[in-house]
Amino acid sequence: MNTGSDKGAKEPEAPERADAASGAGVDGGATEAAEGKPLGSRAPGFIQARRTLHLSWQVGVFIVGLAVVVGGVIMLPLPGPGWLVIFGGMAIWATEFVWAQLVLRWTKRKVTEATQRALDPKVRRRNIILTTIGVVIIAVLGGVYVWKFGLEMPWNIKQ
Repeated sequence: MNTGSDKGAKEPEAPERADAASGAGVDGGATEAAEGKPLGSRAPGFIQARRTLHLSWQVGVFIVGLAVVVGGVIMLPLPGPGWLVIFGGMAIWATEFVWAQLVLRWTKRKVTEATQRALDPKVRRRNIILTTIGVVIIAVLGGVYVWKFGLEMPWNIKQ
């Protein structure tokens, strides 16, 4: 399986660029053509020139990226920026592996699309209305609680 990170041979990279330019890439092609960045390894040239050194480099990048991603997964239920760390690990992998580059490009495209949808005036108006309704409901429930029980903590209420 070719990860696209061996730049010693230029042939594997050419079909990927052709797919990106034609819009037939794995992620739809729009982002690949727009970014213009070639897929593949970003290791220094002297490392890419030696197959064994390059394979060792890839293993090291994979292990470091895996450690960061695992740390992010651990942070999901615990305090910490879990998703941010996971995407950081993916970015580490993307320095060496084409599959990670494609995942990051797809993710960036989806985040951009979600941002554009969120900035749509109709969606913003709906979100503001729903937030206002939620705040009013919470305020009413809080008012009922204070009216019924006073400023007493729930675990101190004797019935």
